[in-house]
Amino acid sequence: MNDKIVLVIDDSATIRKLIDTHLSPLGYTIMLAPTAEDGLRLAAESSPDIILLDHQLPGTTGLDVCRQLVGSEKTKSIPVVVSSTLRNRAYAEYSEMPNIVDMLPKPYSPDLLTTTVSNALETGSLIVQSQASGAAVPEVIHAVTESELQGSIKQFKLREVLDFLNNCERKGTLEVESGTTRIWFHLAKGRIQGVTASQVDRERLIEFLPESLRELAPVLDLASARGACAQLDGLVQLLDRKVLDQRLLGKLLRCQAALLVFRCFTEDLGQFSFHGSDTTLPLVDRLPLDVSLIALVVDATLSCHKNLLPADDDCVFVRSTTRGQNLDRSGLAPQHMKLLGLLSEPRSLKELLTRTGWTTEEVARVLHGMTLAGAIDRQSLSQLTHVLALETDATAAQQLRSAIATANIAGKVVRDRIAMQLALRRIRPDLVLVSLESAQACQLANDAFAANDPRLAGATWIAILSGEDSTSLNRLNFQPDGTVSGPVSTQQLANAIKMISNVSPAEPLSDGDDLATSHRRLRKERSNAGSAK
Repeated sequence: MNDKIVLVIDDSATIRKLIDTHLSPLGYTIMLAPTAEDGLRLAAESSPDIILLDHQLPGTTGLDVCRQLVGSEKTKSIPVVVSSTLRNRAYAEYSEMPNIVDMLPKPYSPDLLTTTVSNALETGSLIVQSQASGAAVPEVIHAVTESELQGSIKQFKLREVLDFLNNCERKGTLEVESGTTRIWFHLAKGRIQGVTASQVDRERLIEFLPESLRELAPVLDLASARGACAQLDGLVQLLDRKVLDQRLLGKLLRCQAALLVFRCFTEDLGQFSFHGSDTTLPLVDRLPLDVSLIALVVDATLSCHKNLLPADDDCVFVRSTTRGQNLDRSGLAPQHMKLLGLLSEPRSLKELLTRTGWTTEEVARVLHGMTLAGAIDRQSLSQLTHVLALETDATAAQQLRSAIATANIAGKVVRDRIAMQLALRRIRPDLVLVSLESAQACQLANDAFAANDPRLAGATWIAILSGEDSTSLNRLNFQPDGTVSGPVSTQQLANAIKMISNVSPAEPLSDGDDLATSHRRLRKERSNAGSAK
């Protein structure tokens, strides 16, 4: 870590105090000289990284000091920033001086001071060398290289991109556009190590800070910025000198990351690009989060406004099983891991409240975070969307899958008992299709019906006939709610679902509504049996 030395040559005590006050906390070593003689001596003795030089000095000018610096082998390469109230009239005199790298007009703000010093430290040596030799300088320092992966968040979800990079354990930075803001995910070891941003609303971040971190709010200006700039170097040096509490700063960085991630999952995003790198930001390297995406999103939903939480009374939740999903849960609290473990099968909010003993709001917040992160799926109870089909013939099974997919219904086709048990851990089907051509499928249906499996409570049973022959119904030990002729078409599925979902117990039924009548009766009976069990 470089300990940057800034030499200030200025006869104004006010200016010297202002520079010392604002630069010292950033980790710079500040040397103060009220006269040209003191300044030249300190420059020769200490070889500072940069000199802030006043144009008007007692008995001389900054231009004369520059000439003497250039004339000495020890000091000719030190970058100099000239400051004056005369502005352009004074700066024109320095046009031929090779050691001048920037101008700082008086009066200036603390922000302009720190930005000018930071930029001069990063570019100064290169500019001095270029001006002395006549060589050209690059247009951009730390220019962005061609991205290794890029695209639109409209085509690929942010979670999918992060999962891919983390599963591959790629090290580098994922940049995401959010309006005029740029958010950077710093990745390594298959996890998120830090999240920074540009043009972020600082007040918005501070609003969500817990009370214990409010005293560190001024640090957000540095911590949320991106780039290996001198300010971040200075922040790390403050950690080294134990000026800042490392534990509290670590909490601040995680809180900052959670809020920036939440913004990514609740606002429209544009393009993304990934740049691989073997280096990391000094602050990220010193205090890596080493955390999973789901942990950060849950952190954010635990502190977001209540009006951002969706209504969950008419929903069940189940763990997502998306192929290729990153399954790392690092950083997730043990009690939240327990909640995720309960969702190996669909459960309602009421059931989760009973099993966890938490408040409704806490469960709702954690569920919302897990849903945003893609770790669990929210399924509405008021819609008939899940189909379970029992079919052992490979060709017929594929036809059923096509019909289910074309009808835009969530469904699963199973061919044996184990597959059926696994499917029932994920969904609670509203419609069960049984192929009467398959003795094994009929046996599965008979066993499940006889056992009053609560996961099938309220489901509508439809038997798939071979042509118009209804004698195969004898293979079932119960009366199904209806029959269809195979192979099952998308239109047949849509008709059955429409009939079932549109009929309520209070509606009068015509003579042709036998399927709906049976469905209503069996749903009530099985729901009661499942609750009693």
